Amino acid sequence: MPATRRAARGSAQKTDREAGQATDRSADQDTGQAPEAGAEGTPGPDAGLDPAGFPMNLQRVREASGLLTAAAMRRLDEDLGWYRELPAEDRSYVGLVAQAGINAFTSWFTDPDRPPHGVSEIFAAAPTELTRSISLQHTLQLVRVVVDVVETHSDRIAAPGGERDLREAVLRYSREVAFSAAEVYARAAEWRGAWDARLEALVVDALVRGDGDDSLRSRISALGWSGRGNALVVVGLATEELDEIRTAEIRRVARRAAGDALVGIHGDRLVLVLGGEGDLVAAATALMSRFGTGPVVIGTQVPSLTDAPRSARSALAGLTAAPAWPQAPRPVMADDLLPERVLTGDYTARATLIAQAFTPLQDAGGAVLETLSAYLGTGRSLEAAARHLYVHPNTVRYRLRKVSEITGWDPLDARESFVLQVALALGQLGRG
Repeated sequence: MPATRRAARGSAQKTDREAGQATDRSADQDTGQAPEAGAEGTPGPDAGLDPAGFPMNLQRVREASGLLTAAAMRRLDEDLGWYRELPAEDRSYVGLVAQAGINAFTSWFTDPDRPPHGVSEIFAAAPTELTRSISLQHTLQLVRVVVDVVETHSDRIAAPGGERDLREAVLRYSREVAFSAAEVYARAAEWRGAWDARLEALVVDALVRGDGDDSLRSRISALGWSGRGNALVVVGLATEELDEIRTAEIRRVARRAAGDALVGIHGDRLVLVLGGEGDLVAAATALMSRFGTGPVVIGTQVPSLTDAPRSARSALAGLTAAPAWPQAPRPVMADDLLPERVLTGDYTARATLIAQAFTPLQDAGGAVLETLSAYLGTGRSLEAAARHLYVHPNTVRYRLRKVSEITGWDPLDARESFVLQVALALGQLGRG
């Protein structure tokens, strides 16, 4: 038997004898008989009491701290499946937390009448990152296991008659530990939320500036972006009362509408980056109430978030050009604003119009391009174009349908004929 256990057992036997003698003296006093005189220096009835109210309780708790720690670790391994699945490093940190909790209880037990203090130091041995591996619920389970272990061993640890006080002290202290754990997790969540918000702002700013290096990929990954499906950028004016709380609300709503979402505030502009495998345009449309007054532009849809700078450029250029089309829908696609973007000097819009309209018509051969030019140049009149080309109006109508099939823009629609006219002008300038 280890020396500490022999000493504890000897102390317990001595305490039992002293308790018996004290009971006999009390019985003599109750019957009116004076107790027998003892040797000089015999302690009175309150001598040797520790702050818990029972002799040797504190010493026994101190001696049993190692036993309690070992028993608690065994119970954690037996009862908690999530603990067994932790990496070895995290399990060691959990063990340090459990041991620190028992040691802190022992220190506090010297004066249980005082409010427990220094409880937060229990978690100082473990890094803040441990809160990512172990949830608050898991931590409270850990506290319950440790409390149950101490209660189970209280009869062996406490001096005779002190078991109840020991159990009550453990329950009182465990409550403070639970509150302290909640505080630690709340502080970690607040810190992590602030860090994520700053990182998110940096990522959105990088996308708006057009940066797409490897560091952007790592930052995106740190924000939990799944990377599944396509991505697009939505830009509009922000509401005047937009603050951190409302920004967080927009982020939650956006993530419900799309699989992934990032939120950025750039001056008076609200920038949303949406991603996922669903209909992202529909998701963006569902978020219109989160923007302020004025146009909202949906950028070009791209295959991944690393290509989002292209979507951001088109959306921002569209927002600049949107006032030139007062009848534009809300939201409006950036590619529907190509003519207006050309007027603002957007080279990408110019190249897109030439590539999607003029070049295919030129490559189609025949009289398709010539017919479109005649139709637009004669005031969009089928008869006037037919007279100019010396053909029947039905021939003009047939060729204009071919224009629509080739480019996707219908010359018979007022808005789309304007798009084609700008594309035709750009192509003629480039050819000249």
